Amino acid sequence: MSEVSEGPSEPGSPVKAGMNGKVELTEPPEPTEYEKKKQTFITRTIWTFIMIAFFFVAMFSGHIYIIGIITTIQIISFKEVIAIANFPSRAKGLKFTRSLNWYFLGTAMYYLYGESVIYYFKHIVLVDKVLLPFATHHRFISFMLYTIGFVFFVGSLQKGHYRFQFTQFAWTHMALYLIVVQAHFVMNNIFEGMIWFFLPASLVITNDIFAYICGIAFGRTQLIKLSPKKTVEGFVGAWIFTVIFGIGMTNVLMRYSYFICPVDDLGANIFTGLTCTPNPVFLQQAYSLPAWTHITRTFYIAPMQFHILVFATFASLIAPFGGFFASGLKRTFKVKDFGESIPGHGGITDRMDCQFIMGFFAFMYYQSFIAVYKASVGGVMEMAIQGLTGEDQIEVVRGLAKYLVNQGVVAEAVLECLNGELGPRRR
Repeated sequence: MSEVSEGPSEPGSPVKAGMNGKVELTEPPEPTEYEKKKQTFITRTIWTFIMIAFFFVAMFSGHIYIIGIITTIQIISFKEVIAIANFPSRAKGLKFTRSLNWYFLGTAMYYLYGESVIYYFKHIVLVDKVLLPFATHHRFISFMLYTIGFVFFVGSLQKGHYRFQFTQFAWTHMALYLIVVQAHFVMNNIFEGMIWFFLPASLVITNDIFAYICGIAFGRTQLIKLSPKKTVEGFVGAWIFTVIFGIGMTNVLMRYSYFICPVDDLGANIFTGLTCTPNPVFLQQAYSLPAWTHITRTFYIAPMQFHILVFATFASLIAPFGGFFASGLKRTFKVKDFGESIPGHGGITDRMDCQFIMGFFAFMYYQSFIAVYKASVGGVMEMAIQGLTGEDQIEVVRGLAKYLVNQGVVAEAVLECLNGELGPRRR
């Protein structure tokens, strides 16, 4: 009789009785390839819905939350791209290697964010006593910050590590351009109106989904060697569905001022809304077919419905090459994903590789063909502050006050009060 009393085994633990009566533990069987793919698919699907829900909650909560998300994406993507080319064993013995990477990121973000804030919120920044010096000298401050980092980099060069250090310096600047600079234009799209952010992003997502579906359904011809699973049939099929989606989604978004109005209040959300004079691109205009068609009917279409064809085409035919570029980059460094930030998806960069170039295109296209340029309060104030002397500025105030009194906008007592406070008119 054994002196060892054996308790019941834990549920699910594999046990086997040996020849000598002792209990032996056995290794659980390895999951099959099918089970691995199934688990990955479930995890990927769950996190896809989580990200979609989080995105819509942020978008409807206000522009400031979307800006926060873009900022987070910038930082994490930069970290992931820098990490794949980093060799800790070599960087460990070098001063400032990793610190300089983050310093240049901070400098770039200070410059780019500052440019956006000054451009879109002149009417606030230029009248603030504390912010005014930073606004008027912003570019010089940014240049000096970069120069300090440059000097530190040169001072940190060590014999025997020159190639590695210069490689890291070049890699950092490439990451800043491909990620931080392009994401900056995505942020500017938000300031111009939520539609210029949401529509390009949704077009890329739609194209990605239908490229996968069409590729599985009738994909036969390989598109590019960098991504062996991409097919010509999936590529073209996704283009067609993306155009259809773009036309439908544009027709919906144009009806809501929250999406088409530029940002003048970062505290606005879907419930408070925004008010503005709509850009003419969102207003229906009359179009007639050429006389040779013998069709005399007049069609009323918003110009945006034509522009969306260009957006959808770029999202389908050009933006995917951002993903192909990322695939080539990963193959170069022999990594499957840029990181593990999102379970089932890889890193943030793996999901944003096409979005960066699409957002950049959306900004350039909007500024070139859609934006309406007119005098703004911030622009007039900037001209007065930077181009006029103090005495000239006082004369502008007097002139505007007198004009407003004559138009009946303000009471004459306001003009008398200003004249009393500003002193006698100069000769």
